[in-house]
Amino acid sequence: MDALRDLGWSAFFERQWSDQDRAAHTPARVVEEHKGVHRLMTERGEVGGEVPGRMRYLAGGPDDLPAVGDWLAVRARWPERRATIIRILERRTKLSRLAAGAETKEQVLAANLDTVFLVCGLDGDFNPRRIERYLVLLWESGARPVLLLNKADLCSTPEMKVAQARAAALAVELHVVSALRGSGLEALRTYLGPGQTVALVGSSGAGKSTLVNRLAGADLQRIAATRESDDRGRHATTSRTLIVLPDGGLLIDTPGLRELALWDGSAGLEQAFEEIERLAQECRFRDCRHRGEPLCAVRRALEDGSLDPERFASYAKLERERAHAARRRDLRARLDEKRRIKKIHKVFRDPRWPG
Repeated sequence: MDALRDLGWSAFFERQWSDQDRAAHTPARVVEEHKGVHRLMTERGEVGGEVPGRMRYLAGGPDDLPAVGDWLAVRARWPERRATIIRILERRTKLSRLAAGAETKEQVLAANLDTVFLVCGLDGDFNPRRIERYLVLLWESGARPVLLLNKADLCSTPEMKVAQARAAALAVELHVVSALRGSGLEALRTYLGPGQTVALVGSSGAGKSTLVNRLAGADLQRIAATRESDDRGRHATTSRTLIVLPDGGLLIDTPGLRELALWDGSAGLEQAFEEIERLAQECRFRDCRHRGEPLCAVRRALEDGSLDPERFASYAKLERERAHAARRRDLRARLDEKRRIKKIHKVFRDPRWPG
């Protein structure tokens, strides 16, 4: 069991492991998923994971299929180093977004995280509003968000940007680091104890892969240079990968996200904009929209300068997006439930399926 604990196995997952599982199945963690191909890690080493057709058929969306960081019950075929995925264990935490495209689907980026490093460069791509958007997703995940301001070597006077980042990331631990030079990284190892899982998220070119290589002590991830014209990066990482560090701890590197649409965001907004939510409790009307209603505490704070107008505009934009996503999600859930029931009935009527 020590090998499993080093991979992040805990009492939370042990409680889901039945006597039937102990007799017939093996616990495995997803360490990579790329175009439907899964690499899994077990206490007996790595195996290739196969999602059976029935699981794919009954899946209501991408969130019903294994994601990097998931714990699974699998039926292993050890001579072949292959395994059939039986089920996904309940996720302790999950980092997800609204999947790119027209469909209303949840995309789980990584699961069962303890901490998420939000990596932002102190170069021309620095953007406090983007930090706020990311933090809504991170707080929603259930994991602890930590803000890393990378590329300190490219910013001779970072004080103003650090102050802006602190204002955008209230109640979030913040570290100024240089992955290129290796400065400030020792403080990050406190988050990477044995069995602790940390994901890195952020824009392309923020330096996530360089950080992974530094923390791992080896060149595990490919690195791509940023464009000199705007400091925007190109995708060096093309799939999410879980890396077991030699000194303990697990890192999940993720590709930069071109779209960062909220899937839910209710709890995340409350925590990311805690001071605005607190002010809203003082408004006269419980359903106050802060658009001119009488005795609005939020408008009063904007007028007396105690609330930053740009931060409030960011909050209002994300709140509108969250409400719109909730309406789409409710409609999609009703349609998906109808389709799911039809699929189940069809499966049980099909003589090819056993049982």
